[in-house]
Amino acid sequence: MLHTIRMMDLVMELLVAMLASGVWFIPTCETQGCGRPVVGARIVGGSEAQDGAWPWQVDIQMGASGHVCGGSIISKDWVLSAAHCFPNPSDVSSYRLYMGRYQLNGANQFQMLRLVKRVVVAQGYSLPQEGRDLALVELDSPLTWTIHIQPVCLPNTGFTFYTGTMCYVTGWGDTQEGVSLSGVGTLQEVGVPIIDRDACNAMYQIDSSNSDKVSILSDMICAGYQEGGKDSCQGDSGGPLVCSFGNGTWIQAGVVSFGLGCAQRNRPGVYARVSSFAGLIRSTVPEAQLLDRACKRAAPGLVVLGVVLTALILGR
Repeated sequence: MLHTIRMMDLVMELLVAMLASGVWFIPTCETQGCGRPVVGARIVGGSEAQDGAWPWQVDIQMGASGHVCGGSIISKDWVLSAAHCFPNPSDVSSYRLYMGRYQLNGANQFQMLRLVKRVVVAQGYSLPQEGRDLALVELDSPLTWTIHIQPVCLPNTGFTFYTGTMCYVTGWGDTQEGVSLSGVGTLQEVGVPIIDRDACNAMYQIDSSNSDKVSILSDMICAGYQEGGKDSCQGDSGGPLVCSFGNGTWIQAGVVSFGLGCAQRNRPGVYARVSSFAGLIRSTVPEAQLLDRACKRAAPGLVVLGVVLTALILGR
């Protein structure tokens, strides 16, 4: 009896400590509401995506130019894109953002249109090749979640996407250098593996001159094939590079930033590494869901509580 009472005291102490520290409220991947398309799961070398398979995809258009960039939904009020898509972030009056869009030139019964309220560009940005190529775009009114409009999950600081991980990039960009997406302009997808930063750097030094010298910085991530053939291209800028977390959840590893040509040998696509901007995202968009790899497991507090309760039952 004394043993049981003591164990009950320990459980109460544990509960108080968990509530005080906030551990009790750590979410798991099973409880988060991002990065999970309800619909099953051209970009150079890609193929047509299924309607609704990438519900965070955004079509960014500007005035008479039409489609200029891609983006991804990260909350009801914010879209993630590339800084170079907004060369004059103080003037956003001509931008139109379409969510739930599937075809550039076809009927899109599930789309929503929003204007831009403001754009927050990563501090220090000047050119894509110099890094910091990330922008947060605030919408003029909140979105309503539907099957075709959902947010993507984002990686927290330190989240690692391992070399060789197969990820997907989506967009309405050119299907070859200088060749625009034809027909109704259906959203394209292509699978590309993550490339180690040092290996990517080495590739970009092959057959390069001083005029096209590229250094892969710490806030960049590469994906593609050394032999080329599959890549993002002009018009895909700002769009998402997403990787499966293994439990039906997709996390955005990168934002389409730049490359030398499209799908060329030794010139894989270079993306802004989203985890490098977790602090900016967290402070600007508190409701955005930033995940750690640990979220694949149950919250630590719940594990400890389970162990204690088991011991209590056995102790009886």
